[in-house]
Amino acid sequence: MTALAILGVDPGLSGALALYGSESLTIFDMPTVERKVGGKTKRQIDAYQLGNWLDLHRNVILFTVIEDVHSMPAQGITSAFNFGFSTGVLHGAICANQIPLKLVAPVVWKRHFGLIGQDKDASRLAASRVSPRYSHHWPLKKHDGRAEAFLLAVYGSLLLTPTNFGGTD
Repeated sequence: MTALAILGVDPGLSGALALYGSESLTIFDMPTVERKVGGKTKRQIDAYQLGNWLDLHRNVILFTVIEDVHSMPAQGITSAFNFGFSTGVLHGAICANQIPLKLVAPVVWKRHFGLIGQDKDASRLAASRVSPRYSHHWPLKKHDGRAEAFLLAVYGSLLLTPTNFGGTD
């Protein structure tokens, strides 16, 4: 990929990164590694693999659009901590590569694509409607993170006006 592109990120261990340019799309599933924590095997974001991938592509990334996520009231303490850790690693890796970052609330980008109140599978259908030629990237239900990362990148392309995008948030 040589032209400038927008990076859409669906955070979380089942999320993905979508590098979307005018004529191309590169999908990178969120890299994870298994670690022993308190005698249990847990999946965590692989910061090294994420950093390497971002370093490889940073020269073509115009900016990143990442879903502005927060813990949920019903979410357990451990789950909230792990989700926050993953999100922090993402933010840190993106900023360490000096890539501008734009946070977008889920309700904002989902409203644009008619996904408010819809299940995760609706994201795959919406992404396929937006660009049928890329639908092979999210053929399975478990690929909803890929579709959402793509939709975030597409939404980011709408922000390319001086009034909507002023740099890092």
